[in-house]
Amino acid sequence: MGAGVRVKAALYAAFLALLLTSCQGSRQKTIAVIPKGTSHLFWLSVQAGAVAAGQKLDVRILWNGPAQETEYDRQIQIVDSMIARHVDGLAIAAAERKGLVQSIDRAASFGIPVTVFDSGVDTTNYLTFVATDNYEAGRMAAQELARLLAGKGNIAVVMHTPGSESTMDRERGFFETLAKEYPGVHVAARQYGMSDRAKAMAAAENMLTANPGLNGIFASAEPSSIGAALAIKTRGLAGKVKLVAFDATDSLIEDLKAGAIEALVVQDPYKMGYQAVQTLVDKFHGKTPPKRIDVPAYVIHREDLDKPDIKQLLHPETRSAM
Repeated sequence: MGAGVRVKAALYAAFLALLLTSCQGSRQKTIAVIPKGTSHLFWLSVQAGAVAAGQKLDVRILWNGPAQETEYDRQIQIVDSMIARHVDGLAIAAAERKGLVQSIDRAASFGIPVTVFDSGVDTTNYLTFVATDNYEAGRMAAQELARLLAGKGNIAVVMHTPGSESTMDRERGFFETLAKEYPGVHVAARQYGMSDRAKAMAAAENMLTANPGLNGIFASAEPSSIGAALAIKTRGLAGKVKLVAFDATDSLIEDLKAGAIEALVVQDPYKMGYQAVQTLVDKFHGKTPPKRIDVPAYVIHREDLDKPDIKQLLHPETRSAM
């Protein structure tokens, strides 16, 4: 091969490489967003925020998760399948803090950035963690229930599931705040609802039966809250047993209006989904987001429901892209 031919070949190869790089650079990025589950309104609100971010920031959103939050193996399968597809980024809410460690570490080894949202994991191989300060949210719930009981009484707690870091932090904040600040409020019973409203209702009824004269209940997640409210209404205890619930659905909002629930501690799942996608897009553009981004929680009473900012928080479908 002559020198001229070699130069032309080299120039042609360089042109092809430049063209390939240009095509890759202009290709729309794909972000897989994988929630703990898909059956509760909280996750639908996260999805709405993620999709809104995808539309505004020009990235493709793949939304996929297990139906139930206790399907740990199914979530691992979904994450692994997204890694095999070589998505550009992953946003994951871990159903169990240890279960996804190997998958997240593998994604990092392949150069796929991972944002963890809502619930933490036992690895540091992620870009950032976007979540409610759940310990603080639990503290807020304890303060609210103690206020409703004037600082004394017997209560029960309908917990979520073992191994879910977000709700475990929330419950820890609740229990530790009561122990430190409200010694007159006694936790008489606690049971898991296992992310199932029927099981949560049964747990609440069991504790109400075993502890006659119970003064209050705290439910630490959406299905636990719905189950606890159903148990209180079924027994005609609305207003008698003070219920502080967590998260918001149409039925929980109606129960707040009707008096079966005294207060809701509410997160901003729409913002959480939006921010999770935003952090990955920032990474694509060479920016490094903070290792932790807190999304605030709010205590809502029935008199707050007509406030414009609360309406927007509770009805994410009315929100425009941030």
